[in-house]
Amino acid sequence: MTTNNDQYRSAEPARSPLPATRPVALVTGVGRTAGIGAGIAGRLARSGWDIAFTYWTAYDERMAWGGEPGAAATITDALAEEGAATTAVEADLADPDAPARVFDEVERALGGVTALVMCHCESVDSGLLDTTVESFDRHFAVNARATWLLIREYGLRCASAPGSGRIIGLTSDHTVGNLPYGASKGALDRITLAASHELAHLGVTANVINPGPVDTGWMTDDVREHVLGRTPLSRLGTPRDTAHLVDFLCSPQGQWVNGQLLMSNGGFA
Repeated sequence: MTTNNDQYRSAEPARSPLPATRPVALVTGVGRTAGIGAGIAGRLARSGWDIAFTYWTAYDERMAWGGEPGAAATITDALAEEGAATTAVEADLADPDAPARVFDEVERALGGVTALVMCHCESVDSGLLDTTVESFDRHFAVNARATWLLIREYGLRCASAPGSGRIIGLTSDHTVGNLPYGASKGALDRITLAASHELAHLGVTANVINPGPVDTGWMTDDVREHVLGRTPLSRLGTPRDTAHLVDFLCSPQGQWVNGQLLMSNGGFA
């Protein structure tokens, strides 16, 4: 393997023991080796989870950073090196039928899902005056509607032991110049947090994480300088930072954190 596996592998031990049979985590939006989703998948694999992940090549190909040929295979290989059984599902989450199909494929390959970690997104910069109806609708289809449908499938199929189920969504508070993204992520927050009460009978916790600006290759030099100037710790966020918090929330020690919107951004303001 030729990629840098630093984001997948660490000398740090797993935070807590998991059952002898590895539980399954479904991580959405794992399309690039440098992404937050890949960092989370790797961290959970090291902590004893089997990993299913989704990706959508067409999204990356139309973004400024471009597609990464072979990324799904590279990530799969890295997760396998950590002892995880894996399956990768390519899915356009703008399709309302996609969430059910994803769960069907994951259950066939790995079994029932214990942790649902939603890193997928549609994010195209535009403001109040220049956002198109098509773009607005697609943002809400991917960021809000798909979140609801994924959580619904999870709730309908959940068979995990009481207290072990986890739902985590990644959000953003960015709105100015990024209106449809920020607005649809706000809807994601409400949908995910509702699950902390509506799925309480299943013994499932649901939380939202705002990782702030994380440099996964999209930042320009000006953006990096701006972020550094507003972050007390004077460094950029990394996928590993978000992955550590997800790992804790998915552990037995994270069970009492529920219904929260957590800021994991180094104090960025």
